[in-house]
Amino acid sequence: MTSDDLRKALSEVKYPGFSRDIISFGLVKSAEVSDGIATVSLQIQTKDPEIPKTIFQDCHKALDPLFGDASKVKVSIDIQDPPGAGQASTGSTGIPGVKRIIAVGSGKGGVGKSTVSSNLAIALSQQGLKVGLLDCDLYGPSVPLMMGVPHHQPNADSQDRIVPIEAHGLKLMSMGFLLSDNSPVIVRGPLANRYTQQFLNQVAWGELDVLVLDLPPGTGDIQLTLVQTVTLDGAVIVTTPQEVAMIDARKAVSMFAKVNVPILGLIENMSWFECDHGERYHLFGQGGAQKECERLKVPLLGQIPLEPVIGKRCDGGEPTALLSPSESKASAAFHDTAKALLDHVSG
Repeated sequence: MTSDDLRKALSEVKYPGFSRDIISFGLVKSAEVSDGIATVSLQIQTKDPEIPKTIFQDCHKALDPLFGDASKVKVSIDIQDPPGAGQASTGSTGIPGVKRIIAVGSGKGGVGKSTVSSNLAIALSQQGLKVGLLDCDLYGPSVPLMMGVPHHQPNADSQDRIVPIEAHGLKLMSMGFLLSDNSPVIVRGPLANRYTQQFLNQVAWGELDVLVLDLPPGTGDIQLTLVQTVTLDGAVIVTTPQEVAMIDARKAVSMFAKVNVPILGLIENMSWFECDHGERYHLFGQGGAQKECERLKVPLLGQIPLEPVIGKRCDGGEPTALLSPSESKASAAFHDTAKALLDHVSG
């Protein structure tokens, strides 16, 4: 049994709540075999005691059978507080000038998370706040198109920081600004994490009241990188009413709970379609998010109706929230949702 064999076995141990293993996350600081004894040292940033406990047990499950005796496997874990842990109440996020960071996530793709993120950011801005929007979806960035700046490229300032693109009163950053339309992002976990950290720490965000993070769907590497890099004031989960979306929304809620990020509430997108004579059609079911909120004991921040104008305006770079609430019921819903979110994040 060599050190390489040891690391290969440890690569089967997943970080609780994530699909990625502790080796690729860089949590294993050393793994050695000497005189038939395995010695493993890990470093974990968390305030949840269950996470190191689970990892410790899973390490032994993976290694004990290889050595035939649990006494021949020594696993030590250095538990540290995550960066900025416990500072959210003082307005410190870890990004100079940024007062609050709110993540918008979803358990699955196709629920309109980026549409909600973009419109929510605009609605917050129209509440008189200075708002930034960070598109954290490296593989499918959509914020540049939705904000009407798909061909813009950022510059660097005198401190070699990236200067965000500005549109509709927001400061924006996205991988989409660094690529041509047809260029795919082909990066593995560690490089994806590096890009994410760069967008957080090496962008000249300036003074912001709120930075909205449009997360990629699911519960993967980037989400864990975010919570280990900055202090999040909370997360908002976007879902649609049907049960298949709720199943994945629960996974997203559970993931944030494991990394000590408070859930500010759920937003139900595509809640209904209203025809010209005022009758509502619940195309994807009815009341799913409300029931889930009652189960999770979190607020339902808003219900966004399905309107053709939403997709049309996003494709045209003029999100629906730019309309007066009297012009669009979807716009009114986005503005009401923004107000509800502010109430909960401020409370």
